[in-house]
Amino acid sequence: MKQVNRLAEKIKSKEFIFTAEYLPTVDVDSAKIQSCASYFSNGIAAVNVADNHYGVVVSSLAAAVVLNQAGIETIYQLVTRDRNRIALQSDLLGAALLGINNVLCLSGYHQTLIGNPESTNVYDIDSIQLTALVKKMNQGQLLDGKKIDGGFSMLIGAAANPYLNPPEMNMMRLAKKIAAGAEFIQTQAVFDVSTFQKWLETAQKNKFTEKAAFLAGVLPFRNAAQAQELVEHHTDFVIPPAVIDRLNKAGDDAAQRKEGLKIAGEIMKQVKGLPGLKGIHILSGGNESIVPELLATVS
Repeated sequence: MKQVNRLAEKIKSKEFIFTAEYLPTVDVDSAKIQSCASYFSNGIAAVNVADNHYGVVVSSLAAAVVLNQAGIETIYQLVTRDRNRIALQSDLLGAALLGINNVLCLSGYHQTLIGNPESTNVYDIDSIQLTALVKKMNQGQLLDGKKIDGGFSMLIGAAANPYLNPPEMNMMRLAKKIAAGAEFIQTQAVFDVSTFQKWLETAQKNKFTEKAAFLAGVLPFRNAAQAQELVEHHTDFVIPPAVIDRLNKAGDDAAQRKEGLKIAGEIMKQVKGLPGLKGIHILSGGNESIVPELLATVS
């Protein structure tokens, strides 16, 4: 059964769309999660709810349900790092039961990168296999062929890194995700627009943008220290030195935050008109209050 929801309808439309993210915290006060709903109420098609992104926090499923109850359509993020295929299928069934109908399939950062080096990872399947798993569940079956009752249906998303080398392998991995069932693609944060444009053009030539909606990730930095930390600890973020220089030269933290928003706004304006791009994914990095400010820069 094909999923019908607000995000799916916006993807089908000619409208340029925006998604954002919510990073759960180590907090069991649902009111704090609900208070973030106002940041996403205008101009945001759906909100990703991260799955233990930078360490142990409230589950993405629970936080997604709370935001849904506050009227925000959510994208349930699910990583294979922490679950085998039994738990993945069970959590997906639970998500559908609780009214979640969008999922982003991820492998997840290695546990050594999120402050839990003593943990055992699972990686029973990878993100591409998870995408295929959800597609099979959309067709009414679990992996073992058991029938799913009740009309399970999820809009399937996947992540992509425009800067992954070599480019040929990058496109091969993207092709596998789309073939597995990905209906929308959200990218890692874009800072080098020229390289991103070339990547998107290649995706177009391969007709990938006709098969899935592509959304460019944009991350507004709080300060230069945040940018430098990403450079040092997360190799999937490609940040030109000029970006960090601009942040450093801006002045104090307040000025650097303002400059970070300015840089992100400039990138959004540059990528918005690129052929083949359906939308922008705002990576707020846990600072959800900046979403309305950033949207105002491109309105």
